[in-house]
Amino acid sequence: MIRILHAADLHLDSAFEALSDAKAALRRSEQRELLLKMARLAETSEARILLLAGDLLDSESPYMETVEIFQQVFGSLEIPVFISPGNHDYWSPRSPYARIKMPENVHIFKSETIQCVELPELGARVWGAGFVSGSAPPLLSGFRAEKSGDLVDIMLIHGQVGAKDSSYNPITEEELAGSGMDYVALGHVHTYSGPRRAGNTWYAWPGCTEGRGFDELGEKGAILADVGIGQCEISFIPLASRRYEIVEVDITSATDIAAALANAVPDDSERDIFRIVLKGECSSEPDINQLYRQFSQRFFELQIRDKTILRRDIWEKAEEDTLRGLFLTKLRRMYEAESGEKEREKIVQAARWGLRALENGEELYTI
Repeated sequence: MIRILHAADLHLDSAFEALSDAKAALRRSEQRELLLKMARLAETSEARILLLAGDLLDSESPYMETVEIFQQVFGSLEIPVFISPGNHDYWSPRSPYARIKMPENVHIFKSETIQCVELPELGARVWGAGFVSGSAPPLLSGFRAEKSGDLVDIMLIHGQVGAKDSSYNPITEEELAGSGMDYVALGHVHTYSGPRRAGNTWYAWPGCTEGRGFDELGEKGAILADVGIGQCEISFIPLASRRYEIVEVDITSATDIAAALANAVPDDSERDIFRIVLKGECSSEPDINQLYRQFSQRFFELQIRDKTILRRDIWEKAEEDTLRGLFLTKLRRMYEAESGEKEREKIVQAARWGLRALENGEELYTI
């Protein structure tokens, strides 16, 4: 059994456009620290190989600090490091990988043709390929490696399993089962797969190593896998500095909205990025600005979304012979003709905003 550390989709130097410039810079710094965390984990876990399955970089223009930490961390490791470039950090003569002077223990797969690196001292072979543009055809199509003695066969590749129309190296379970691999280390999908098996081939993807938005929720990290011939034991290791979380709070029966929010969010949230979604029915619109002022210090970053519905009949003035009446009549007809809940919710929200404007009320903000 060979212990490997498998990570992917670090997306170093992401823009973090939803954050302030200062917080975005801090998040990029924390992303770079992931490499240091992985180096420490490789040492303490006694991993024998580090596999990085693509999209280490978010673009072809990394910051100087990122280049320096690449060289520092990889150079400090006494184990082989393999990189399979993905659609964000694909290999080309002008790519960062071509410009960065990598230590001798780092191997980058620079071709769409699957290649093999033998590690006789570990009793293993590492196979892999890389993206050479922002997309890739099915790279495993027709591939099979014949077994060689007692060598463990491991593949590193950036791609998407089960999405036959994907532009990012679509992979089928049949191709995995027929590959001859003992373990396939994948990247591209940003949620952890858990251990999976196709025939005698084990495979997994760790998801992104650090969340960057509300489409990347919860714990993020890397995989430690003990791999043998036809055998694999996989563990997920959290590494992220911060988490993105969405909490829905129903305030229908709440006498104190602030207290309802306080009870809904955990106490240890000061490092994390939260979106609180208010739901249910209420007699008046919640004061989102006041709630933000009251709770924002409990988080690294906070968003509040108001999806509550007013208890009053929003259409009660629809029959008035006024501009307001005409406005509400038109929206009510749209509401009655629409059967979808989400579309009806949008129409009600439009009515609320429109009434605010017509009645000279303060604008309803979403923070």
